[in-house]
Amino acid sequence: MAKILVVEDEPSLRKLLQYQLSKIGHEIRVAGDGEQALALVKSERPDLVLLDVMLPVMGGFQVLRKLQEDKNTKSILVIMLSAKGQQHDIAAGLNQGVFDYITKPFNIPNLSARIDKALASIG
Repeated sequence: MAKILVVEDEPSLRKLLQYQLSKIGHEIRVAGDGEQALALVKSERPDLVLLDVMLPVMGGFQVLRKLQEDKNTKSILVIMLSAKGQQHDIAAGLNQGVFDYITKPFNIPNLSARIDKALASIG
């Protein structure tokens, strides 16, 4: 399957995502903050990043901008995960170039389907 980087500061959700996505066959790496995420993107070259909006050290949108500014990482797909579910929050995420924006709480089958859709877009 795919190599996915899960960037989530909430340890229990990070572990749940790691377990559930590994169980369906994905190779999962995890990061708890934005700086760690950027380092792992450079060393691991994931196919997809699940990126929380609110992170310590460096927020999700700042991480997204850094990924988009780097020619080596700008093609990596990003799905934002956020508790911010207002229409303007979702629009802001989509307007900044993320593939998808998923609001918390979410269910694993729905997340998995959206990951599959994102990965299908890159072949």
